[in-house]
Amino acid sequence: MPIVAQSTETTDWVSRFADEVIAESERRAPGKPVVVASGLSPSGPIHLGNLREVMTPHLVADEVRRRGHQARHLISWDDYDRYRKVPAGVPGVDETWAEHIGKPLTSVPAPKGSPHPNWAEHFKAAMVASLAEMGVEFDGISQTAQYTSGVYREQILHAMKHRRDIDAILDQYRTKKPAKQPQKSQKPVDEAELEAAEGSGAAAEDDGSSGSAGYFPYKPYCGNCEKDLTTVTAYDDDSTELTYACTACGFSETVRLSEFNRGKLVWKVDWPMRWAYEGVVFEPSGVDHSSPGSSFQVGGQIVGIFGGTQPIGPMYAFVGISGMAKMSSSKGGVPTPADALQIMEPQLLRWLYARRRPNQSFKIAFDQEIQRLYDEWDRLDAKVADGSALPADAAAHARAVRTAAGELPKTPRPLPYRTLASVADITAGHEDQALRILGELDPANPIASLEEARPRYDKAEAWINTHVPADQRTIVRQEPDAELLKSLDEPSRQSLRLLLDGLADHWSLDGLTHHVYGVPKVQAGFPADATPKELPPEIKTAQRTFFALLYHLLVGRDTGPRLPTLLLAVGQERVRTLLGE
Repeated sequence: MPIVAQSTETTDWVSRFADEVIAESERRAPGKPVVVASGLSPSGPIHLGNLREVMTPHLVADEVRRRGHQARHLISWDDYDRYRKVPAGVPGVDETWAEHIGKPLTSVPAPKGSPHPNWAEHFKAAMVASLAEMGVEFDGISQTAQYTSGVYREQILHAMKHRRDIDAILDQYRTKKPAKQPQKSQKPVDEAELEAAEGSGAAAEDDGSSGSAGYFPYKPYCGNCEKDLTTVTAYDDDSTELTYACTACGFSETVRLSEFNRGKLVWKVDWPMRWAYEGVVFEPSGVDHSSPGSSFQVGGQIVGIFGGTQPIGPMYAFVGISGMAKMSSSKGGVPTPADALQIMEPQLLRWLYARRRPNQSFKIAFDQEIQRLYDEWDRLDAKVADGSALPADAAAHARAVRTAAGELPKTPRPLPYRTLASVADITAGHEDQALRILGELDPANPIASLEEARPRYDKAEAWINTHVPADQRTIVRQEPDAELLKSLDEPSRQSLRLLLDGLADHWSLDGLTHHVYGVPKVQAGFPADATPKELPPEIKTAQRTFFALLYHLLVGRDTGPRLPTLLLAVGQERVRTLLGE
């Protein structure tokens, strides 16, 4: 059932932008749907930095819908951009793809083995599937379809007619080098990070060709080799006859631009043209588009030539990966939304984008940090449930778990991610064993089916299988370590006896947690439930020594999964055997 209400909160960044966007939309186009936009270039894997280009307007549009207004979220697929380079690390792609550089992305073959008809569709499909899983509703616009069907014909002719005005605007910035650093509040970034931040189109493209015939904001694709390595050598405004020559293959022809559909406006003209054509009120941009002389800044002046107004457009900061220094799609192996959704639920991924203002950078965890992130998410979930969450935190949570269309599918029994990961690690894909362990976590309310723990269990299992190195995986001993057991001193033997004596009475996750931490306390003459403040510092040392002993006897290492989870996973009978009973 659709949710239509007033703003979820008035203290979060989404609500503040929604206020501005609704007011601005009413001023520009009273009574019409609010239009927000994103631009994505499927020139390679569309990574998690690019996702911010989508999530920022999605969250604002969703808030607008929650308030009962109509909103359109446009995603322009910049699939008519030129193929600029062969990205590294893409399966099914080799150096032979370099021969296609300069062609439209929709004219480049898809990677070998792909079911998709071309390069652009191959990379677009993965993003579309991820956005569906995240509950992102949008209207997709193929720029190939727009240009080749003549939708923008009048806009192209208008740009050519006003090419001197456009050239004059661009000329103000041609002697200025665009700033490569973000605002002072952000850390310096390098070229690779700037490239990773690309969102709306190709920021590095030129702003048109100037030659003996003058400046032209339009690039034809060659009728012979399909590449855009062309130069306009003549144009007549009255007849719209245009002559171009290709520097790649030497081909030349004269066409009538009023009938010609094989070319596009250069990026710095194309983007503001679309703002005017679509009536866009809100569209964010990355650092590369926001520096002086770059696309967003110049577009703010050029859009007036098309009779439009620049959108409200916050600059968004970088999205990093925990454990990775850079995010650049040209380097290969850059995580995509599909990669993130393999190891985390959509709610968590939405939350990471919702809780930070667009100009705040943040990291998405693919390493051990994901366990801490999930702990933080579960604590917030509990605070929202009992009404103790701060207003902005509650708002970010609400935007993560539902859209204006309703709740996102969720895990019925959201057990701790770190526990699920440990169980998946220890059981190595044996679902019956996983169910046995999970069923013993809470004997008073046992889980009856793995379906109750899904999809979170599947995400945790995928993380273990794809992001935890083999030498860090947990392999339980098959036989007791007789040599180690024989070498133990009497205090160590006593600690094992205390653990084994209370094992049956404490056989649950909470019970074993209390019991395992309590053994060194009892051994030192303190109550098992004594708090750290009531204990001398050496008790912590004794606990670490005891834990290391258990890990060595159970898995042959100094560390491993949390001991209560590990004990449940190994099972009482096998624990007793491995601990020398």
